[in-house]
Amino acid sequence: MNNNVTEYINQAPDQQKKIMEIVRQLIHENAGQVQEEFKWSRPVFRNEKDFAYLKTAKAYVTLGFFNFQKLDDPGNLLEGTGKDMRHIKLKSVDSIDKDLLKKWISASSE
Repeated sequence: MNNNVTEYINQAPDQQKKIMEIVRQLIHENAGQVQEEFKWSRPVFRNEKDFAYLKTAKAYVTLGFFNFQKLDDPGNLLEGTGKDMRHIKLKSVDSIDKDLLKKWISASSE
């Protein structure tokens, strides 16, 4: 665990903090050998390459994925128009689909 990532999470409002703690745990449980870094003013998760990031916004937490092409998204939940990145907005703890995120984390970290 990276201290800068922990500090970023701890400084977030309570609802966002809870969301990021859950997602952080899911990442560590489903992505193999994860390294946490703090770059671009946000937590970034990597193994051999960067595969995900977290970012706070006023009303939600963004969970972004690099190389989104690896992700199966039949519900079109991923947002964005970039060449390599997409994200999902997590607005509450109850809105977290843990099974889906586990699949996406596993796929994106391969």
